[in-house]
Amino acid sequence: MDTLQFTQLYKENIGSLKGFALKLTKNSSASEDLVQEAMIKAFRSKHTFKAGSNFKNWAFTIIKNTFITQYNKRKKKNVVDAPVEEVHYMISESSRNGALSSLNLSALWSNIRQLSSKSQVPLILSMKGYKYEEIAEKLNIPVGTVKSRINFARTKLKNSINRDVLVAA
Repeated sequence: MDTLQFTQLYKENIGSLKGFALKLTKNSSASEDLVQEAMIKAFRSKHTFKAGSNFKNWAFTIIKNTFITQYNKRKKKNVVDAPVEEVHYMISESSRNGALSSLNLSALWSNIRQLSSKSQVPLILSMKGYKYEEIAEKLNIPVGTVKSRINFARTKLKNSINRDVLVAA
């Protein structure tokens, strides 16, 4: 396919491509960006398009794969995908009562210190951002054991925090 053919097929299908991207992103601006990035990829790969194939299906596949790649990158980076106003609101709400927050944090760490070291160490490493595999390697234990100990520690913490809340009420 040459550039002229690509441009013509792109113009014929742009409405469907934008609609498909909007269904994936659920955001008008993000869908425009997704279509643009995907069509750049499609243009660079136009030589792989087989004559007689369905351009729209080919482009949909590129859009879908681009969306999945972007999603996985955001997930890895743990990006907050919210408007600035909402992020500001979340931050201001969570830090409104600093004394209460530090009291809750203090109680949490007190409960963590009450855990056995077998449960405490994997939990703290997990809280610091280590992956299960990294924790397993660091502690020289199987990954399944790491998962089990972290789950046990979280359950114990949840129960002790719920107990503390009931006592305070």
